[in-house]
Amino acid sequence: MNISNLQKARAAYQPKLPAGLRGNVELHEGAPTQSVGDQDKIREQFPNTYGLPLVDFVPTDAKREYEAINLGVILSGGQAAGGHNVICGLFDELKRQNPNSRLYGFLMGPGGLVDHNYVELTADVIDRYRNTGGFDLIGSGRTKLEEKEQFDKGLEICRKLGISAIVIIGGDDSNTNACVLAEYYAKINAGVRVIGCPKTIDGDLKNDQIETSFGFDTACKTYSELIGNIQRDANSARKYWHFIKLMGRSASHIALECALQTQPNVCIISEEVEQKNMSMNDIVEYIAGIVCQRAADGMNFGTVLIPEGLIEFVPAIKKLIKELNDALSCDEETEEGKEKAAMLAALTDEELVAWVKKSLTAENLATLESLPEGVQRQLCLDRDPHGNVQVSLIETEKLLSELVGKKLDEWKEAKIYNGKFAPLHHFFGYEGRCAAPSNFDADYCYALGTSAAQLVANGKTGYMAIVKNTTAPAEEWRAGGVPITMMMNIERRNGKDKPVIRKALVELDGAPFKEFAAHREEWAKGVCYIYPGPIQYWGPAEVCDAPTRTLALEQA
Repeated sequence: MNISNLQKARAAYQPKLPAGLRGNVELHEGAPTQSVGDQDKIREQFPNTYGLPLVDFVPTDAKREYEAINLGVILSGGQAAGGHNVICGLFDELKRQNPNSRLYGFLMGPGGLVDHNYVELTADVIDRYRNTGGFDLIGSGRTKLEEKEQFDKGLEICRKLGISAIVIIGGDDSNTNACVLAEYYAKINAGVRVIGCPKTIDGDLKNDQIETSFGFDTACKTYSELIGNIQRDANSARKYWHFIKLMGRSASHIALECALQTQPNVCIISEEVEQKNMSMNDIVEYIAGIVCQRAADGMNFGTVLIPEGLIEFVPAIKKLIKELNDALSCDEETEEGKEKAAMLAALTDEELVAWVKKSLTAENLATLESLPEGVQRQLCLDRDPHGNVQVSLIETEKLLSELVGKKLDEWKEAKIYNGKFAPLHHFFGYEGRCAAPSNFDADYCYALGTSAAQLVANGKTGYMAIVKNTTAPAEEWRAGGVPITMMMNIERRNGKDKPVIRKALVELDGAPFKEFAAHREEWAKGVCYIYPGPIQYWGPAEVCDAPTRTLALEQA
């Protein structure tokens, strides 16, 4: 392979492990658990995997003999830095336990399990991917594991290969699927355990047991480097306003973390918009007011950070989107749903937009028609696999800058504003998903993989591997597992009530947001920019091993 000098040097990095995962390991069980919501419904749907205890791994002097096992691993959903290290941790721990154990990778996501596409992962393959970004070792996909036929097809290949456990590395939806699969295999006594690992750069897969999802640290540091570069340029040229949209449809964790790292002039937090019942005009006037104030001080430049899913948190638009989702959802398990799906599929785009508008209440129709025509079409036409609005396709950064520009024109006519407004637009998404993992993510992911292998060796199923105390040095981290059912509740998806892992939103009474809120007025008025620079892999621990500002503040 042709690789860069950085890759060569990085391949030699040995991730740090918590003391509880080194040498001889003992499992300690806690008290039984219950789901975060809808306990009766979750217990009813997961009778074989509900109520399991939390588990911790601790060092022991007792030496244990491990049986050889065959294990399958799946990368599911969008990429996140460190996924390869989860697999490396799995592989190394399996071989440490018993050199005859084997690891199989299912190719291109959960679909590889269903379609029997796999490869055996051996040392010569694994060693080429240590501490690298991306999911290209085995690829990823977004196939949903929801149907009995899929489970049975997966069981066929597991029995053929002698696989007794599957590790699914993914986000909240992927780990929900892992829980459903674990429940089915436990119900039929299939002899196949299922373990999950918490992955998403969005940072919304976290709770009392999961301090952070892997990839968040690397992605935010990558985006913050780019934002810092842009802010240095803005302060040099002094003539552009940069509107920067950041990944994070369901929560604003990335935007908040990048704001804490770079101190922009404006950062919108979706959860605050919803809590304060802000309209689009309120948001526009807030941004325009800062532009106006800075112009009066001779600064016709600045940066605005915008979370990807912002418009879904504007109450009026959220109400509109809910009605759109209900209007366009089709339960194809019923004849009525099939007929509706066929009818909608037969319409042209123009006919579908017209049909949607006729289906809306007067209030929601007025909200829809207050938006630019292009955004109206996106809301009516673009749907994700769940049947919901494709928020990520809406260019919120351009929408806001356009509306801010119009507001400033009005203020200019009213003699309120007399500056120059030249907006530029950026969307940082894919740039951060596959970067070489930071030391934090490299260590964290390796520990997650090691923990997952220990959960399998101890006969656990329906668990997610976890690592806690992550603001301490890595050797002081604590590893274990949490029952996936503990994190679940019932939500409405595509017209149906479904068990899902509850997403974590930015907490407005939490330390990270309070830190941001305490300083944003100062950042709005001046040039308080911080320039984080690129991720550092060698050097002082306070530079190379530091966690995100969010995690440090939360764990203070």
